[in-house]
Order: sequence, then C-alpha cells, then structure tokens
Amino acid sequence: MRVLYQSLLCPESRAVRICLAEKKLDYHCHTIKTWDKNDDLLNKNPAGTLPVLQDGSYIINDIFPIFEYLEDMYKNVLLFSLSIEEKIESRRLIAWFLDKFKIEVTYTLLYEKTIKRFAKLGVPCSLTIRKGKEQLEKHLDYIGHLADKRKWLAGDTLSYADILVASHISCHDYLGDINWTRHPFVKEWYMKIKSRPSFRDILKENIPGIRPVYHYAHLDF
Repeated sequence: MRVLYQSLLCPESRAVRICLAEKKLDYHCHTIKTWDKNDDLLNKNPAGTLPVLQDGSYIINDIFPIFEYLEDMYKNVLLFSLSIEEKIESRRLIAWFLDKFKIEVTYTLLYEKTIKRFAKLGVPCSLTIRKGKEQLEKHLDYIGHLADKRKWLAGDTLSYADILVASHISCHDYLGDINWTRHPFVKEWYMKIKSRPSFRDILKENIPGIRPVYHYAHLDF
C-alpha cells in the first residue's frame, strides 16, 4: 500500500492526493503535525518537509519529484501534456507556485492563521495577514487572466499545474481568504476542477479547531 505523509492544510500534500485519485491509485494518508518533531518523518526525509510518498521500496520527497515519479511510473492518466508548449507552461506555473506564491501568500497566511495557533506561537499578526491577502489578490488577478484565455491554466488539458494551483486555492478558500465576486474567471476554473471526483475527499475534510467558510464544499458557490 502506498503511504502519503501529509499535513491537512499543506497544499502540496493535497495536490499529491488529487494526482493519486486522478490516476486511480490506492494509498493511505499518514497525517503529521509539522510543528512537532517527528522522527518517522525525518527518517523518510531528512529535510523534515512534506509531502513524502512511499511507494513500495521507493521514497519520494517533495512535490515536483513526486509529480515526475507518478508521471513516469503510472501512465494510465497523463498529467503532463504531450504538447511541449503545454509541458513547458505547466512546469513554469508549478515553479511559480512553489516559489513566489508560496512565499508571498501561503507561508504568510497559513502560518499566521493556523500554525501559530497549533504550535502555540502567539496570536496572528493582523498586519502580516493583510499583506498576505494583498499579495493573494495580485496572484488571483493573474490566474484569472490565464483562466480567461485558456481551457486549463497551461493550455487545453488538465495538468499538474491546475492541480497544484487548485490545492493552494482550496486552502485559502477553506480559511475564507478569497473574495470570489472579484475573480469570476478564477471561480469558473476552480468550480470546474473542484467538481472532479478526485477533489471529493479534499472537500469533505475538516481541520480540527478550524471550521471552513460556509461555501467551501459547495460545487456551485
């Protein structure tokens, strides 16, 4: 049985779960509290970061190597387009979300609104949250631009880029950080991907101690 070492509001962990479901692969989730020292995780990944996928004798750390592994090993469903142009664009968007978006938005908002509470590191900083939301708006404007021009974010086919971006969006939507009336093209794209069967388990999941915004699990919102 495959085992995914994950954290509940970790966007990359969510992305792996969606990919595994798209490829119809069975797996078991082992949820880890990233703010606590975990020797089991460190034995799998000395960096102590998530996600980690164990598939038989293979242990794959971090999201992009996991994407590449799944694409190479399980070709029943391809999530990198055969088009070189779309493949390049998908990788560009993945890099953008793993770097710029994650630093400017996800680390800021998730840390202030969840990790601080769970790790007992003090109260959230309202100024930091406001700056994170301002950056989120800028990124959503760009996602909306792409969603307006294309069927999927990287082109004509669903890709790892859509899955990773939607996973980040789902975390911020859970916390009520997104004003959907301001981003109709992002909303239309997100409705399309969150309606896929691979997204169902994500939408059913509740974080202990943090209730999702009322529309979070609704497919039409």
